[in-house]
Amino acid sequence: MGQTIVEKIAQSHMAEGPDRPLRAGDFLSIRPHHVMTHDNTSAVMSKFKGIGASRMADPGQPVFALDHDIQNTTEENLGKYRKIESFAREHGVDFYPAGTGIGHQIMCEQGYVVPGSFVVASDSHSNMYGALGAVGTPVVRTDAAAIWATGTFWWSVPRTVQVVLTGRLRPGVTGKDVIITLCGLYNKEEVLNAAVEFSGEGVASLSMDARMAIANMSTEWGALVGWFPVDATTIEWLNARQQHLQARGTERFAPEDLKRWATRPPAPDPDAAYAARIELDLSEVTPHVSGPDTVFEMQSLAEIAPKKVAVQKAYLLSCVNSRADDLAEAAAVLQRGKIAPTVKFYLAAASREIQEGAERSGVWKTLLDAGAIALPPACGACIGLGTGLLEPGEVGISATNRNFKGRMGSRDAKCYLASPAVVAASAVAGYITAPQEWDLVAPAKRWTALAEPAAKAEKVEILEGFPAKLIGRLAFLPQDNLNTDGIYGKDYTYREDMTREMMARVVMENYDPEFAARAQAGDVIVGGFNFGTGSSREQAVTALQAKGIPLVIAGSFSQTYLRNAFNNGFLCIETPAFVRHLKETLAAEIAGKVRTIIAGDEVTIDFTTSTLSYRGRSFAFPALGSVAQSLVVAGGVENLVRKQLAK
Repeated sequence: MGQTIVEKIAQSHMAEGPDRPLRAGDFLSIRPHHVMTHDNTSAVMSKFKGIGASRMADPGQPVFALDHDIQNTTEENLGKYRKIESFAREHGVDFYPAGTGIGHQIMCEQGYVVPGSFVVASDSHSNMYGALGAVGTPVVRTDAAAIWATGTFWWSVPRTVQVVLTGRLRPGVTGKDVIITLCGLYNKEEVLNAAVEFSGEGVASLSMDARMAIANMSTEWGALVGWFPVDATTIEWLNARQQHLQARGTERFAPEDLKRWATRPPAPDPDAAYAARIELDLSEVTPHVSGPDTVFEMQSLAEIAPKKVAVQKAYLLSCVNSRADDLAEAAAVLQRGKIAPTVKFYLAAASREIQEGAERSGVWKTLLDAGAIALPPACGACIGLGTGLLEPGEVGISATNRNFKGRMGSRDAKCYLASPAVVAASAVAGYITAPQEWDLVAPAKRWTALAEPAAKAEKVEILEGFPAKLIGRLAFLPQDNLNTDGIYGKDYTYREDMTREMMARVVMENYDPEFAARAQAGDVIVGGFNFGTGSSREQAVTALQAKGIPLVIAGSFSQTYLRNAFNNGFLCIETPAFVRHLKETLAAEIAGKVRTIIAGDEVTIDFTTSTLSYRGRSFAFPALGSVAQSLVVAGGVENLVRKQLAK
């Protein structure tokens, strides 16, 4: 069985892991090509110092780019920025000050992301790097600090969903419309925590800006990676960047690299194993909007335009849609009319370089002459910071990537997402519309679930201090998407007086008020699918540890929960077949709305053979090798890094 592109790229960056070809579910230690942090660099600095690190393992690996809160000119924020810059100089790290642009755009246009590389950022939209044939994926701040200190971090290989693009986009349809359509069509967590691998003859017709928009917003779709193949469009774009950087005396990659990527581009094996396949005919895609307040609901412009949904604010900014093509598309619309007096239209380029290019071409002047309000190249309103936030009762139309309720301002406002051209046309009309009329076309939903290879029982060498076997009473929590608020409620999250004993008494309170009284130390929790979704609160892990729960088994985990668990030395095992078996055999109790099913019998987990046994049946799970075991033995990633630094 061959490998997906994510498995192959992870393999090429592996520092420690299985002594065989990687597959979905494997744990490994990865040495990423680069790691980007933004305003959160200051928080990573604190973690870096807290684990006892004093120098960077590889000063060429990190990149700092200030982009989130740059409109905040308080002395407190400016002082934070000065400390980050000073820290960068002290350690020899590449630093991009406020006003240079959004970190993800800088990573791409400044040559840090190249085909076949593994690049991470302490920000969820690092999926965007996949547009250049790289694996781009987010890490949490603790991971970033670990990379600074050791050059590596741990990762679990996700399953891969293949998205086959056919046909060509019609004039007036953009990459943003493609990803809005995918989010709306496949809105039942089909790609949640998966890698999405785009392929098919339709890819060749997509510009690099379109690919970046699609890869970027694959984050909102639920994916951990959004990867595009390397083709003539990729090489042409990289060649232009190489010449631009070389003219400034910077060389991130050489002409020989370009030749190699052109002749031997990174690619999946022909017999790679995919979890599922989606097919989308680009010719069926028309302009759509997401929302309001969710990317999983969409309406075509043919449906929503006749409703004349009034908007008060419009936005053309963020890392998903404020590049050269996007600005030009909006300017072409605004050449034909001024922004309506009832609308405020906020504009920010993805980087200073893009803005300067738009100024030279006249695009920027067209936008300003039409009434756009220019902001510095940064995140701004997209992240809910700075000028132009939505007020109560307002409706916004935005070319950003997220429209979660309250993200861009008041929770009493509504926000729709759309392409730059639709945003511009809506700003002119005063209501949601497109630059041209569109017929009602429903893109077909083509989903194929494939025979994803099941985990195989595998012999594993056990490290000193790690249990070879665990036996515990089974406690089944059958609900899928059990979120972190259900595990550890918000009423306790920010209380600093909570002892471990107190945490143990309230764990699972919002899910099952009787859980703490019924469960006991040593019980093995089995959850449903996407266990631990929601917020990133670490107490959803540490409260279970405080209760004496040795591990959680689930059909699948939220990636954030999984990272928080192993970062705190807490075991998690994915065994979808076992969870489906329990849901079948305990269907009566589940139908009776029993929140926690404790049947009284035990489950045995054998880590030496990567199998679990329950009521005479055995189920395999992905082997936990030295990387995962080391985290548990050390009591979490920070302790593990301290030990590595001590050596």
